[in-house]
Amino acid sequence: MTSTTTTHPLYTPNTETPRATFPGIPFGRLVRVEWGKATDTRAARWLLIAVAASTVGLMLAPLLSPSSIDQSYTNYLGFAAVALSILLPVVSILTLTSEWSQRTALATFTQEPRRMRIITAKITVSLMLGVGAAVFGGLVTAAGLGVAAASGRTLEANLNAGLLAAFLLYVVLNVMTGVALGSLVHNSAAAIVASFVLPIGFALLGRASQLVADWLDYSTAFNWLLNGQWSGHTAQILVSVILWVAIPLAAGLVRTVRREIN
Repeated sequence: MTSTTTTHPLYTPNTETPRATFPGIPFGRLVRVEWGKATDTRAARWLLIAVAASTVGLMLAPLLSPSSIDQSYTNYLGFAAVALSILLPVVSILTLTSEWSQRTALATFTQEPRRMRIITAKITVSLMLGVGAAVFGGLVTAAGLGVAAASGRTLEANLNAGLLAAFLLYVVLNVMTGVALGSLVHNSAAAIVASFVLPIGFALLGRASQLVADWLDYSTAFNWLLNGQWSGHTAQILVSVILWVAIPLAAGLVRTVRREIN
């Protein structure tokens, strides 16, 4: 009777074991997923409809009050910009806070552990929505100007490429304030309340202090940008961008990357 002996290789701690490597999720797919989260839910659709409706509704103001509102191209475009700055930042806030408010962060960050790629995809979607909304606002403005011209009004054609670029930048910066708040706060309700309360609070403080109005109230700085009033206000505009977009966004990115998921 014979016996067989099976030998096994000895394990040594220094031996490198092969690791299975899996390709990362393509960034384009992440953007498509985040786009779906931002636009395909019922709440998101109604919010986007509200953004469109408020833009069209506010455009009626210069149309219905020609004697009390300046009839110029830039003024009509300004009404579209104001309408977009009201609710559009809320869309970007929800885009950044959805993982924490809906408790899907565990599933999302398990499928893609590199959180910065998720955040970058969310910011990309927010910017896409901002640019799309700016284009929509431009079309609504063109329609409003067409109706005004058809009614026989005299319109001041004072619009140029610089003011169009300022309009786009104004919309994008307002979107980015929502992105910054959403990434920092991680709570939808608190971030939305802050997006309305903080500008109002600093505007009221600005009435008592010119320093606050010029340097801390970003609504004033962004309005200078929208109106193309760079001369003499460039420093204030840059400070507002740093205080209200760059700093809270940087802090929010750090918090999102380091936050533990319970």
